[in-house]
Amino acid sequence: MRKNNQHIPVNTMTENSGQGISIDKISLDKPDFTHSHRDDGHTFHIIEKGVIHIEIDFQKYEIHAPSVVYMHPDQVHRILDFEKITVCSLSVRDENLNPDYLELLEGITPAKPLQLNNETNSTLSDIFSLCYSFSVQKNNKLHYYLLKDSCNTLVAFLISQFLDQNKTESNFSRFEIMAKSFKQLLEKNYSTLKSPSAYADQLNISTAYLNECVKNTTGSSVSQHIQNRVVLEAKRTLYHSDKSVKQISFELGYDDYSYFSRLFTKATGMSALAFRNKNHE
Repeated sequence: MRKNNQHIPVNTMTENSGQGISIDKISLDKPDFTHSHRDDGHTFHIIEKGVIHIEIDFQKYEIHAPSVVYMHPDQVHRILDFEKITVCSLSVRDENLNPDYLELLEGITPAKPLQLNNETNSTLSDIFSLCYSFSVQKNNKLHYYLLKDSCNTLVAFLISQFLDQNKTESNFSRFEIMAKSFKQLLEKNYSTLKSPSAYADQLNISTAYLNECVKNTTGSSVSQHIQNRVVLEAKRTLYHSDKSVKQISFELGYDDYSYFSRLFTKATGMSALAFRNKNHE
């Protein structure tokens, strides 16, 4: 029987994790499975050795070393399996990140796991080693600042690699820039703003133009993106907590519980309760 969880579990940092920065390197031969959870910081796992199978927001990945996995604090994930792995991990809370880097991380989320070439992997290993050496210098009077600044360097380098695998913003068309702005707004407002016109107003453009930008860039309408984001959060909460469908509906901004139920069923092909039961069989 599952425990009564009213919230999605969050993996919090330990008290000695450097005031909102946690850094570690581990080698494991046998799986030590964890329940699905969120992290309370932006988390990077650098896979140095082995193969790991992981699920992030219901998407399964098989990741071979050398590679990097980035998880935003909103994303829910769990380890499915692995084979003799060595992993370097860094988790940083918002307050310790350079604001520019934080904005870039919001822009690349969700990020697919990144495969590393030999040169990039070598550079990354050197930066991580520097961060790790500062993390253990607890008696250094500037310990926190050395750790924070070096970890921001590591984060900046990792972001640059994720951006390299995608189109750079300097090459974005006007349509792509508007679509990106819409998706950033959606991530912050999906539980309160439900109409395309509300997002168009925020961006100071017409609803028709916003739809044209988003449709041409992504292939899906603004309404579809809004629905997909709401349904993803509903799936997360249904799977990882015991909140009622009515509670979830209200938290996602739907006072009309029956309307939300119909929306979920139409989007997924099953009712919210059927989704919960199917995934907990």
